[in-house]
Amino acid sequence: MPHADFVHLRVHTNYSLLEGAIKVPDLVKQCQGHHMPAVAMTDTVNLFGGMEFSGKCAAGGIQPIIGCQLAVTPFSGTKEEGAGFSGASADNALSKPDQLVVLAQNDIGYGNLLKLVSLSHLEPDGGAEPRLSLETIEANSDGLIALTGGPNGGLGRLLLEGQEDAAALLLDRLQGAFSGRLYIELMRHNLAAEKTIEPKLLDLAYARDIPLVATNECFFLSADMYEAHDALICIADGAYVSQTGRRVLTPEHRFKSPQEMRALFADLPEAIENTLVIAKRCGVMSEGREPLLPRPPISDDGRSFSQVLEELAAKGLDKRLTEEVLTPGMSDAEKAEASRPYLDRLQYEIGIIEQMDYVGYFLIVADFIQWTKSQGIPVGPGRGSGAGSV
Repeated sequence: MPHADFVHLRVHTNYSLLEGAIKVPDLVKQCQGHHMPAVAMTDTVNLFGGMEFSGKCAAGGIQPIIGCQLAVTPFSGTKEEGAGFSGASADNALSKPDQLVVLAQNDIGYGNLLKLVSLSHLEPDGGAEPRLSLETIEANSDGLIALTGGPNGGLGRLLLEGQEDAAALLLDRLQGAFSGRLYIELMRHNLAAEKTIEPKLLDLAYARDIPLVATNECFFLSADMYEAHDALICIADGAYVSQTGRRVLTPEHRFKSPQEMRALFADLPEAIENTLVIAKRCGVMSEGREPLLPRPPISDDGRSFSQVLEELAAKGLDKRLTEEVLTPGMSDAEKAEASRPYLDRLQYEIGIIEQMDYVGYFLIVADFIQWTKSQGIPVGPGRGSGAGSV
């Protein structure tokens, strides 16, 4: 059966917390129903859904494209620098970030994508929301395809502000970072901002020979989900549905069919065809792997994790029995009798821990808590877990 001639490259799943409302299994079914050969997951500054998305797509015969909508410190086009952000003033470093969408082409790109998402949460300073400097993106762009982000991208924002020179400078930087891997993104959600910048985007694309790509930013699957999703956005922003001036999407931000997208961009068929070109350029997915856990603190004398746990637990119980249960006037027989229920319970609990293969987990958590206490940091036993009490 022939496949559809369009694939979605801008999908927010429910892993775009309090923003997307598309569950991964439902997304796969939609792609299958429309005979779409591929689909991209581009959640906002996270890759939480990468594993589920890759697995469910592969099982359903859909090519997964791992991507992300990154937040970028606004580019001003000046020589000012602040807070370590190249081309951005100190005020820009704390203002609303621009959007840049990146898609992983290969293992190198996937590794860089993981790094960029992590740095998004580590790089900001002064309480700013997650974001990246343009410099950081330039230094980690190998193996990534970039989409300019529509009206909410840096390029679109500058064009809306009438800053054509700054927009040209930003485009220079993006072309340098994503040589042969940059696409100017066109959106048609019937928004005034999109209509304003589209002619300018087309002029830049044709003048610089940068390919166009048509996208529809999907937050929900169908138009009948719009009102429920609007309420979700209100919850995220602490706003009311009746409130004016709040963030509002449109029913057009749904998962449109290939036929709808082809009709919407009938005047620019190459922008539709390039969605398939991009899909063919991407060939990587999140693979399953063993958990990467720290090694429990254990000596090199050959003892097993279970032996270490038993010794630590026995030592801790002995200390507590001495302080809380046993008294100086007790005979050895009385001490043994008073200690028996606690010792029996300890052996029972350790047996359960070993049976569940949680010994390493208990040792790791115990090490965290013991170190914290040794530094004078108040800490409880954890979420009511036995690991905390070890």
